[in-house]
Amino acid sequence: MPPAFPERAAWGTASSLRAWQQQALEAYFGTDGSEPGPRDFLTVATPGAGKTTFALRLARELMERRTVQAITVVCPTEHLKRQWAESAARVGIKIDPEWQNSDGPIGKDFHGVAVTYATVAARPALHRNRTESRKHLIIFDEVHHAGDGLSWGDAVREAFEPATRRLALSGTPFRTDINPIPFVQYEEGPDGIRRSQADYTYGYGPALADGVVRPVIFLAYAGEMRWRTRAGDEITATLGEPLTQDQMAQAWRAALDPKGDWIKQVLAAADRRLTELRRAIPDAGGLVIATDHETARAYAGMLKAVTGQSATVVLSDDPTASKKIKKFADTEDRWMVAVRMVSEGVDIPRLAVGVYATSTSTPLFFAQAIGRFVRARKRGETASVFLPSVPTLMGHASEMEEERDHVLDRPVREDGLDDELLAEANRKQDNPDVGEELPFETVEASATFDRVLYDGGEFGMHAQPGSAEEEEYLGIPGLLEPDQVSALLRKRQAAQMASERKRKTGDPRADRTAAEDIAALRRELNGLVNAWNHRTGQPQGVIHNELRRACGGPPVPQASAAEIRDRIAKIRDWAAKRRH
Repeated sequence: MPPAFPERAAWGTASSLRAWQQQALEAYFGTDGSEPGPRDFLTVATPGAGKTTFALRLARELMERRTVQAITVVCPTEHLKRQWAESAARVGIKIDPEWQNSDGPIGKDFHGVAVTYATVAARPALHRNRTESRKHLIIFDEVHHAGDGLSWGDAVREAFEPATRRLALSGTPFRTDINPIPFVQYEEGPDGIRRSQADYTYGYGPALADGVVRPVIFLAYAGEMRWRTRAGDEITATLGEPLTQDQMAQAWRAALDPKGDWIKQVLAAADRRLTELRRAIPDAGGLVIATDHETARAYAGMLKAVTGQSATVVLSDDPTASKKIKKFADTEDRWMVAVRMVSEGVDIPRLAVGVYATSTSTPLFFAQAIGRFVRARKRGETASVFLPSVPTLMGHASEMEEERDHVLDRPVREDGLDDELLAEANRKQDNPDVGEELPFETVEASATFDRVLYDGGEFGMHAQPGSAEEEEYLGIPGLLEPDQVSALLRKRQAAQMASERKRKTGDPRADRTAAEDIAALRRELNGLVNAWNHRTGQPQGVIHNELRRACGGPPVPQASAAEIRDRIAKIRDWAAKRRH
């Protein structure tokens, strides 16, 4: 890790802090450590940077100075309460994570408690009495949760207004609603709009440059999806190509459906990537973020079929979830499958491969999920995240370094930034609603390697699962500096394009690369199939099946350029015969 600045912090404990943590302490206490520090302090640091370490060092300093006598940590989840208590114990601070509103005064052996925002909202007056009884430091973990509705914000404000000191932490984008977050400072800009102001900010870009977090390689997979609607019509659509909003939502859902091959092929590719990383990072682990209990168990079964090993399944209503997470963190097991609950704050530093197998797409949820994979333990480690080739997710992946403030005084935007969808995603509604009629039934779903996204750039071209072209990207070494990752991706893309150009034939259409040719041919075929669907009323899936029977060959995502041209010629022949 980058060194701290011991020559600038003789008063403190810089030798065990990262540079940014020491700088944040200096922002709080002054460079010589003589300042009393502000009552409220907001630290925004990218996931994996070490906000917990900074907060606990600040807490210990305030206790040693007798500025505060007790600590309350407010967390989003029950699991994070225990995680905070374990981290605090390592620096000599005793936090009770089991304390409840009905328990009365905390035990004499503890310096404080860890509670959830929901616990505070249930009895704010009780927590106010606790806060008034002693000089308290309140640590708000992921403080944006304090704005989950006016009632929560009002409860947090009532409970902790008397606190001696308040430290707010956040690692992800702030809210888009216009509910002010308690104890966060807002300043009006030249445009008359108020924005939140952090006292110290440490973004993903600087953290990546410092080696504090890993570079993230996003591997996007497209593919052909086919499903049957309630009316019995079969529809075919291809991820990675322009689709209507409804088509995209349904194709995305079909891709994640355990009944299709897309998720099976992507999980197999992710496991091959994990094997490569484990050459350099022997204990590297993988995490699949699933949508519900049923799919989580199905994905675990697929992983066992691929690896021969059982995957750890973590469900949000499982009382042993925290123990399972801790056990997985302490072992060298390959895979964990979780239903969303590990999207925020859960600390498993060895996670290096992720599969984003959920249709939740808010920027906040995405940032929290990716934050599980970026924590670096030594320089050169890389993280790899597999995801569907969906425009929304592609946008989030390309904006990893973007910083956002909480903005007031303007209409709520419909951009999904920490809106009600996030709250819905984190509730314990992990099973499909009983009796819910599915809008469609997945008929077929197959995957195609689409591209790699890294550092704002895109690399690679379409390739079939298991192909040499795909393996070029799955085999990227696990220990590389960020600039080495970029250089290697550019080199492999150039080699792939050169290889495709060497395969040219006398066909004038081969002036393009094979990948470009196939993409254009697929669009042409899909356009003709859509036109034939409108003309005859036949479902698109039936038309594709008829073409396969007539011409032979695999489904479109696996078909060669010659096979697709044969189907184009066949459907044009059908159209010509129908006109006569």
